[in-house]
Amino acid sequence: MDSPMCLVENVDSVLRVVPMAIDYLMGVKQQVVVVAVVGLYRTGKSYLMNKLAQKKTGFALGATIQSKTKGIWMWCVPHPEKTDHTLVLLDTEGLGDVEKGDSKNDAWIFSLNILLSSTLVYNSQGTINNDAVEKLQYVNELTEMIKVKSPTGNEEEEGTQFVQFFPDFVWTVRDFTLQLEIDGREITPDQYLENSLQLRKGTSKKINDYNLPRECIRKFFPKRKCFVFPSPTTPDNMQRLESMDEAELSESFREVADTFCRFIFKESRVKTVIGGHTLTGEMLGHLVNTYVETIAKGNVPCLENAVLAMAKIENQAAMDEGLAVYQKGMEDVKDLFPVDINQLTEKHLSSETQAMQAFMKRSFKDENGEFLKALAEAISNHSADLFKQNKDASEKKCKALLEKLSAPMDQGMKDGMYATPGGYELYCNHHDNIVAQYRAEPNKGVRAEEVLEQFLKEKSSESNSILQADNKLSENEKTIQAEKKKTAELEQEKAAFKQQKAEMECTIENIGKGQEKYLKEMKEKMEEERKQQKQEFNRTLERRMQEQKDLMEKGHKEKADLMRQEIEEIKKKNQLEKDHSNQNQMALLESLKQQAEEQKKQMEALMQERSPVKVVERLCIVL
Repeated sequence: MDSPMCLVENVDSVLRVVPMAIDYLMGVKQQVVVVAVVGLYRTGKSYLMNKLAQKKTGFALGATIQSKTKGIWMWCVPHPEKTDHTLVLLDTEGLGDVEKGDSKNDAWIFSLNILLSSTLVYNSQGTINNDAVEKLQYVNELTEMIKVKSPTGNEEEEGTQFVQFFPDFVWTVRDFTLQLEIDGREITPDQYLENSLQLRKGTSKKINDYNLPRECIRKFFPKRKCFVFPSPTTPDNMQRLESMDEAELSESFREVADTFCRFIFKESRVKTVIGGHTLTGEMLGHLVNTYVETIAKGNVPCLENAVLAMAKIENQAAMDEGLAVYQKGMEDVKDLFPVDINQLTEKHLSSETQAMQAFMKRSFKDENGEFLKALAEAISNHSADLFKQNKDASEKKCKALLEKLSAPMDQGMKDGMYATPGGYELYCNHHDNIVAQYRAEPNKGVRAEEVLEQFLKEKSSESNSILQADNKLSENEKTIQAEKKKTAELEQEKAAFKQQKAEMECTIENIGKGQEKYLKEMKEKMEEERKQQKQEFNRTLERRMQEQKDLMEKGHKEKADLMRQEIEEIKKKNQLEKDHSNQNQMALLESLKQQAEEQKKQMEALMQERSPVKVVERLCIVL
């Protein structure tokens, strides 16, 4: 993307997605690190975004008191440090724009950035004082602007889950002119931020009003970072900041800006949703659509519902991709039809494994295995069709070959060549020569013995007529020849059945191998999801425990006790969700095992049947 494009328009306080930008985002298949900047209008947010894009220009800076950025603008660039990742930069409309005068609209803009980003940069000017903290008023409204789960009647409990998906928080203070000191002791920007967020003791309304925004920031953004930027240049030069050469900016400003960029590049995480699932640009695009549509309808965005909707779309796409991988994998062998059963089943097994891997890589939250089973069924149907095509190609080739080889003998029959004394011996010589040439022909496929069996049966009455008409042979010799012919037919029937039996045994063996790989892939996928969930939970728990420790150290025992209770509730809920997830996964694995066993039993039952036609027809159905 050479330059930013508007992702979410804000026209007359109505939000709507921009189709072209969504289409671009949907085309990003890499995992995304999403950095959004919010803050009051005309505070220099766009400069930071251009700096992160490693471009001098891009996001409009503006040089007047008017806000240049409307809605949410997006710039997708290659991540400077994470290979195969895309850095998505979101520059947002300035909050508190006097020309707009709509705080509700500002709150939605702020909430959207919370929902979409993995790192949220809050940009302010001057100092972090009470006024600056209170201007971050939208944090106080988040529990009403965003829902984690579908309403359960226990809204307070839901608030404890916010931290699981909230982005990391970076506060950038622009045009900072004070000394970083407390009581004559030099402090870091991070210490400056934490000191500004300290709670006061007491229960008066004034103290509660003072503590409320700070409690919200501490609660919802447990991982915090601060950068203080001196003025980049003199006030007279600020209006031409975009056109100024980097060397013209103050050295101290450039140092902080470089440190800020290095931090963002190194520390900003890949965007995830509840459950620890990482997002691609395409998945992020689905979320943008869902959230903006929900807001436009006057409803409150629900993260759980949005993720489930996205999962359904992604799982369907994963299923389609898996089937496409299977179909493409089978194209090479399809061009070679007819092929023997080993070649076909091995290619089927290989392509099925690749299809399942493609599905597993993209799918998530397919907790009941709905899309996994649908993929297995689609592959089964397609493979059944391929096995039938291979059988038909074999039958067509074999019949054409026998027709060609037997043409001289058929002509001899019409000419009466065998209607003479000794004609049966001549007929048998020609007949045996046809069979020998037929057997010598390579690559006849899975129907070779069965088609030959049918050919011999078709020629049986013809052969018997010639035998009975040959007056050179005695009755005893005719009886011996008839028995010999009958034995040959039975041997051929046995050979046909042996081929079919070998075909089914090979198929049963490959079904077993396929299921082993299939279940292995499934278990690895489940283990990966459990690992993601554990990492997310541990990160959440660690931050909450640190917050509790800080409260206790600062003498806020009552608040620390409430935090401890909240931590215990989080642990209990996590254990319940973990148990429920394990039960679903075990049930799914058991269902897949039973399905595999049933398929093998059907195949083994077919092996007990003697009818070649039934065996082959039902074999295709089972496959």
